[in-house]
Amino acid sequence: MDLMLSFPADSPPLAVIVAAKIGGVSVSADSSLPSGSLPTLLYSDGKKLQGTNVLLRHLGRIASVPNLYIRDSFESSQIDEWLEYVPAFASGSEFEVACAYVDGYLLQRTFLVGSSLSIADIAIWSALAGTGKRWQSLLNSKKFQNLVRWFNSIHAEYDPVLYEVMAHYVGKKGLGMPANSKTKEQPGSTLHVNADGSEKGAGISQSTVEVNLPDAEVGNVRLRFAPEPSGYLHIGHSKAALLNKYFAERYQGQVIVRFDDTNPDKESNEFVDNLLKDIDTLGIKYETVTYTSDYFPKMMEMAEKLIREGKAYVDDTPREQMQQERMDGIDSRCRNNSIEENLKFWKEMIAGTERGLMYCVRGKLNMQNPNKTLRDPVYYRCNLTPHHRIGSKFKVYPTYDFACPFVDAIEGITHALRSSEYHDRNDQYHWIQKDMGFKKVHLYEFSRVNLVYTLLSKRKLLWFVQNGKVEGWDDPRFPTVQGIVRRGLQIEALIQFMVEQGASKNLNLMEWDKLWAINKKIIDPVCPRYTAVIEHRRVLLTLTNGPEDPFVRVIPKHKKYEGAGEKVTTYTKRIWIDQEDAQCISANEEVTLMDWGNAIVKEIEKDQEGHVTQLTGVLHLEGSVKTTKLKLTWLPDTNELVTLSLVDFDYLITKKKLEEDENFVDVVNPCTRMETAALGDSNMRNLKRGDILQLERKGYFRCDVPYIRPSKAVVLFAIPDGKQQPVLRFQKTKN
Repeated sequence: MDLMLSFPADSPPLAVIVAAKIGGVSVSADSSLPSGSLPTLLYSDGKKLQGTNVLLRHLGRIASVPNLYIRDSFESSQIDEWLEYVPAFASGSEFEVACAYVDGYLLQRTFLVGSSLSIADIAIWSALAGTGKRWQSLLNSKKFQNLVRWFNSIHAEYDPVLYEVMAHYVGKKGLGMPANSKTKEQPGSTLHVNADGSEKGAGISQSTVEVNLPDAEVGNVRLRFAPEPSGYLHIGHSKAALLNKYFAERYQGQVIVRFDDTNPDKESNEFVDNLLKDIDTLGIKYETVTYTSDYFPKMMEMAEKLIREGKAYVDDTPREQMQQERMDGIDSRCRNNSIEENLKFWKEMIAGTERGLMYCVRGKLNMQNPNKTLRDPVYYRCNLTPHHRIGSKFKVYPTYDFACPFVDAIEGITHALRSSEYHDRNDQYHWIQKDMGFKKVHLYEFSRVNLVYTLLSKRKLLWFVQNGKVEGWDDPRFPTVQGIVRRGLQIEALIQFMVEQGASKNLNLMEWDKLWAINKKIIDPVCPRYTAVIEHRRVLLTLTNGPEDPFVRVIPKHKKYEGAGEKVTTYTKRIWIDQEDAQCISANEEVTLMDWGNAIVKEIEKDQEGHVTQLTGVLHLEGSVKTTKLKLTWLPDTNELVTLSLVDFDYLITKKKLEEDENFVDVVNPCTRMETAALGDSNMRNLKRGDILQLERKGYFRCDVPYIRPSKAVVLFAIPDGKQQPVLRFQKTKN
């Protein structure tokens, strides 16, 4: 049904127009209404709706992008609340008050409501953009850091749409828009990408840049995220998890978590518990948790059914010989066993007898097929290891190739997401489902995440754990979700990084730098600043005209962000500075002491090796900080200073990309943890585990061990900032 949006030419409803564009609703525009009229949406059958908020809610309901308005009752009411707040930005005197309110609200939020874009975001964004130069001046001044971050993230995500609306209806190329921003779309259309994600900008987020599932119907999509509980969730798994989340939201469907627990030799309840923890950390909302082991009895019935139908057989060919026969396309001598023989051997397997342990069940597919995965794959093997959930109840266990298509079908999965490494097994998956008599489940491929100097194999990561090369699965050197979060990565940065990768099938070896650069943009505007001095060869600077009695001042922890709070700084006659800084000072040079003022260094004492041992100078607070070359961090010489251990990390392996036939043990990095002793300002006694901070001129850190007592160091992990050079600006001692 055709839709016409009518409005006065002097007051186009920007939010409504943007909502239609982003929501994929085709609407024609008519700006002939008289001034002061309400924007009106006309249907071709004569029905009409009026009023900006009414139209926004309606477009949110009929949009092809899910969740713009239709959510649970609480979030829908939150959206209504924000729509009522929009007029605050139109009042001249209240504009900055409104900006300050939303800025504070967005302190720890990516969107105004929930975890995805809504018409609330569209309405507030349009209200700001529509004010013209007033918002532009604040945007450039960076007065409201959280609001600017939010505004720019929406601008970046929907650049073509916003460019078109602003250029057409406001007569400018949008506020904050790049001068070269362009859109290829005509009014009323939306942008799409191919199913393979080849269009630049395809992302794992709700946007006009959409990635489509084959034969998917809104409201009738059921997905599963199926990790094996043989390790912790790592950055590679997170892409699959977030893709499932994206498609479930996009098609108003469901996603379940299923533990693929078919190998008792590798799996444990510890891994189950931590995988669920990591899934929650990623913000994955799932309908239920299931286990492949829940279906063991039914799978055994299916295996026996296939044996009886002549679609599977029992084989005792030695494993190496079987592999070679599959490579050469040679039929097994057991392939033509009678059904009676196969059933007899199958019972031996179920009982776990000595004879049964020699057999496996194989599917009877096609031993001459060019696709070697179709050459009679193994369905079942014996294993006497107790299962972490069900103990020793079973002696036979299904392979992934058998269990996956079976359980997908039984659980009503409509689309199964698999990384492209399984591409050659897709025909096998469909063949097995057909033999089982099930309806076809659609497969959707995406590329694996591959990062330089990084191992993602759980078997290889387990080697590091078992051999004491790391502290555990949450070690900050590990690519696990818990590891990178402990290192200081914000989940929002990981999601943004995955958004940029999208659902592309291109196999790329990516640098960590890009991920850490995204992380820096998130933490820098809000994390508090502290001061530290490296303990080794630190230098005492005596200010002869300094305060005889120490005094304190309260100063902000972040000069551009009030939300970081305040800290107390003590000013004394004797202060500590880094040896590295002392080496750069010349006699009679004027320097700036940060958060204090200028000083002139009069005397420099050095030892025989040329290290500075002592400095003497005078305060020169009337001096201009603009004229000094050196801006020095410093600490007062008091007994309130905090002992710090600054820890930086290197990659676990020394080779950028490991070849398939290469032994990773040969390239293990012997030195991956570097610790440096330092002193920190007294305010760091209040740090909590997990706090993110910046040490002035030294980089970003995450507190791993907070202050306990004076004799125990506060442990800070260095957070990479996306640059090639080390984060810490000092010599490290490797362990």
